[in-house]
Amino acid sequence: MTEEQEKFMEENVFPIISLAGESKSLAYEALKLAKENKFNESDEKMQEADKLLLQSHQYQTDLITKEADGEKFVINLLFIHAQDHLMTAISEKNLINELIDILKMNNKK
Repeated sequence: MTEEQEKFMEENVFPIISLAGESKSLAYEALKLAKENKFNESDEKMQEADKLLLQSHQYQTDLITKEADGEKFVINLLFIHAQDHLMTAISEKNLINELIDILKMNNKK
């Protein structure tokens, strides 16, 4: 890997992975809190998860914009892993939101 490629990974790919991973962890913490009927704390965790996921998604959006403007990138397994990690975090966070909503409805009954 060239020095330029390493810099690209450090500045763009690793943040996608780390921010998406932390977001997913927070979402699971929120689900655990919701299962304990701690809905205010759960909501706070989900808000934190949303912020981190938005940051991760922004890195992806920036890369897409640069590529649309003609800049070329080396696509390697680590880059693909970052995209997969982000997509999975988004999907799981959305599912966890639905599960928390169900727990809230059940708690009201």
